[in-house]
Amino acid sequence: MISRPSLTIGIEEEYQIIDPETRELRSFITQFLEGDRVVMVERELKPELHQAMVELGTPICNTLAQAHEELARQRGFIVKLAAQKGLAVAAAATHPFSRWQDQPVTPLPRYQGVLEEMQLLAQRLLIFGMHVHIGIEDRAFAIDTMNVARYMLPHILALSSSSPFWQGRKTGLKSYRSAVFADFPRSGTAEICRTVADWDNLIGTLVRTGAIPDGSKIWWDCRPHHKYPTLEFRICDIVTRVDEAIAIAGLFQALVLWLWKLRQRNITFRVYRTELIDENRWRAARYGIDGKMIDFGKTEELPTRALVRELLDLLAEEIDELNIRQQVKVVEDVLMHGTSADRQLRIYDANDGDVKAVVDHLIAETKEGIL
Repeated sequence: MISRPSLTIGIEEEYQIIDPETRELRSFITQFLEGDRVVMVERELKPELHQAMVELGTPICNTLAQAHEELARQRGFIVKLAAQKGLAVAAAATHPFSRWQDQPVTPLPRYQGVLEEMQLLAQRLLIFGMHVHIGIEDRAFAIDTMNVARYMLPHILALSSSSPFWQGRKTGLKSYRSAVFADFPRSGTAEICRTVADWDNLIGTLVRTGAIPDGSKIWWDCRPHHKYPTLEFRICDIVTRVDEAIAIAGLFQALVLWLWKLRQRNITFRVYRTELIDENRWRAARYGIDGKMIDFGKTEELPTRALVRELLDLLAEEIDELNIRQQVKVVEDVLMHGTSADRQLRIYDANDGDVKAVVDHLIAETKEGIL
């Protein structure tokens, strides 16, 4: 038997830096660059491909309550730092109207290298995500969890959806970020790896043939981290409200615990074909929580809200065991009142299609609950 995973939590978020007067994206990270390194200011600022994006990550947290405090503090830090420069911050997976064609790339060699390799795909990658790391020390269990968790990830993508706009237009999708990122190689639903040896052989082959430098260039929705003993869940849009982001992180933590307890009883959940999971992934990106997804066990189409509630019921024991019910109950609020994407669309319609009103809404909502 494997020992229980630590279930530590780490959350990385990619924030939009916005000019509060024009509401457009503004170059920001270069103000904190010294040569090719970032000047640290209390917390580590991680530059990203575009200069209007900045990434921050929480410390390793032992509990969801600690992660909540750290994330609220992290957002408070970047909001205040941007304000010192006369700028604002928004947490949404696409900007409502800024054009990727107008966004300069961060002048660091690694990003220039990405631009050289990926060309227009890299320039177009003006999207913002949230990555949640859950501590799993046993590599074999991490691989097993990746295989099984693929099935549940579209449910959680629907909850996180925050990107209904692209370049000033309604896209008709709730998570347009998912469609933009799908153009990248080695992205989307993880391929099934039956053993650690399968994973090591995959990474080793790609590294030896010059396709990738290391496992960090596997951009699947869920992957074992190449450096840390964590399983990294990468499927989510960045979530606008802190408490909703924490609720989603709690779902990932409870899911890992549930699968570990199944394994202790020498049972597991069925591993489904990638093509089937991709059908639900598309539906989640297209409709968010308002659509339907497929229960492949029952082979029937059901409302996404019902399937999310079924997932909550499935994880109920683990949610209580981790003492995170208070944080996770926010999911029910989302199911009742909508995701960030739904709220953005309501603001857009209420203001006669004014995308600047949507930006103002995002800036205000990002500040909720910060420290």
